[in-house]
This record gives sequence, structure tokens and C-alpha cells, in this order.
Amino acid sequence: MIRIAARPEVSGFRENLLRAAAALIALLASALIVALMGYNPLEVFARIISGSLGTAYRVRETVNKAIPLTVLSLGTAVAFRMKFWNIGQEGQFYLGAYGASLVAFAFPGLPAPLLLTLMFFAGFFFGGFWAFVPALLKTRFSTSETLVTLMLNYIAAKWISYLQYGPWKDPKGLGFPKIAAFSPNAVLPAFLGVHIGWIIALCLAALMYVLLKRTKLGYEIDVIGESAATARYAGMSVFRITLTAIVLSGGLCGIAGMMQASAVERSLSDQLSGGLGFTSVITSWLARLDPPSILVVAFLFSILIQGGNFLQSSLQIPASISLVLQGIIIFFVLGSEFFIRYRFVWSSEKEEKE
Repeated sequence: MIRIAARPEVSGFRENLLRAAAALIALLASALIVALMGYNPLEVFARIISGSLGTAYRVRETVNKAIPLTVLSLGTAVAFRMKFWNIGQEGQFYLGAYGASLVAFAFPGLPAPLLLTLMFFAGFFFGGFWAFVPALLKTRFSTSETLVTLMLNYIAAKWISYLQYGPWKDPKGLGFPKIAAFSPNAVLPAFLGVHIGWIIALCLAALMYVLLKRTKLGYEIDVIGESAATARYAGMSVFRITLTAIVLSGGLCGIAGMMQASAVERSLSDQLSGGLGFTSVITSWLARLDPPSILVVAFLFSILIQGGNFLQSSLQIPASISLVLQGIIIFFVLGSEFFIRYRFVWSSEKEEKE
């Protein structure tokens, strides 16, 4: 008979070897799927690279996608490290963008540094508030944070749609349902050809690394993630730490929304995220909730996203092929995590009875 048994502790080298093997198998499986669809895998992969990194413009577009994905993934990692399954990144993203838009429309004449700073903190506050609600319900009433955060995504998205088609509809839009553009003071400036959100994302990744790895709060988050009972026994305030961590998680997602609205859309729209919030669940998990690794994984997934869009125009392949490739990659990489921790063993009927 076959049973699953815990594997003895695996060395770091072997862990990395298994993950590398999983990534290679994922590429081979992706090539097989592409071939079954009737396309040349080598040409498709070459077009993905070319479409995302082939020109300066394409590199900028890839980086533009990597910026919000990185910050969203950092926010996801904070919640996931304490086993709080926050699936509300989309809603927190939209609420952050909404908060930033409120400030941008209320004070269009403020100097750019002051206005952008206020928008930054408004994005953090509104995103944090949208995460605070499920965190409070979880700690007080033991509700499922997965369901609550997921449902709040749709409320946030519909609220933005309501504004876009109703009170905030631009009267100068010739009947087209869109919100007016921000004033120039509310737009993040560019540096080296890309808006300064990339600098903010790098700074946030460094800050989150220090916070999660070198501070008391980071240690408390990890302890609660391992066992809330142990944390209480050690004298930690699980209620306070949980609310603090989840507000931080949602706040980071709100900052991503603020940057996307300010620098890329230069307005507010119900199509602002493009599903990046859900993608951040994949990237943060594949990066093992580690901020430096998130930078790398988020950029690689941005290559897939941008390259997938290029495939649609160059080879007439649906852009959704990139979603298929993402699914294959996460399937094999998460499968490798199983084999790192467990193994299949054969046992006789006599051994089973014993």
C-alpha cells in the first residue's frame, strides 16, 4: 500500500534543486499545451520575451505592470504570513485608488509634492480600512476572512462603477462613461522613463523585509501564523497584532491602487486593476512570502502578462494564454512544495496493521 509520510528535513540545496526542476517541468508542460493548440512553442516563448522586453516601450509597459503587482504582493504576504487568507486585494486596491482620487479632486491646486503625499496616505488609509472590516469580523466573530474579503472586492468594484456611470461621470466626456482626468499636480512624475512608483515599490520591499525579518511586529506576525494559542500564552495581544498587520496589508494594496490611478490611468476607472489583485496571490505564494523574492517573481509574471498581450496582436493568439501559462507554473511549483515536505512510501499490509 502507498501512504504519505513526512520527509526528513531537506537541505537548502535540494529544496532549490526541486524548485528548479519544477520550473523546468512547468516550461515543458507549457510548451506541450501550446503545441496542442497548434502553435510553435519556441516562437510563442520568443514572442513573449520580445513583446515584454524587446523595445524600450515594451520594457516600460512591463515595469508599469510589475510596480502595482509588487506592492500588492507585499500586502498579500503580510496577511498570509499570519495565516489570514486575505483575498480582498482587488477591493483594497480600488478603495485606495478611490481615496487618492478624493484628495486629487478636492485639492487640485496644491503643490505636487504635498498633493501626492496626501494621496499616498489617503490610498493607504482607505485600503487599510477595507481590510480592517474583515479583520475585525474575524477576530470578534470568527467569520471566514476568505469569504468576507472576496465579497468586499465586488462591493468596491461596483462602487467605482457607480461613480463612473453616475455622480463622477465627466460632463465633458461626450456621453462616454468616464471620470475626469486628474490635474497635472496629482500625477506621479517619471524617472528614467518610468513613473517613480518603481522607486516606491523598491523602498516598500526593503521596508517590509526589515519589518518582517528584523522587528518585534514581524516576529509576532510569524508566531500568530504558527499558533495563535502560543502567541496568547506568550503574552501577545492577538487582537491588536492581527488588526495592525491586516490594516498594513490592505494599506499596501491601497498604495498600489493610488499609484496606478495617479501614474498610469491618471484618473479613476472600474477597469483599473486588470485582475492584478488576484495575480498577487499567486506571486506572493510563489515567492514564499519573502519581500526580495516577490520583486523577482512579480517582474517575471509581468513579463508573462505583457508578453501575452503582445501575442494577441502579433500571432492572433488569445492573450488569455498567459493565464494558462501562469496556472501551469503555479501547479508545478506548488507541487514541488508538497514533495519537499512529504514523500510516498510503500508499506505492507502487516506494517499497516502494526
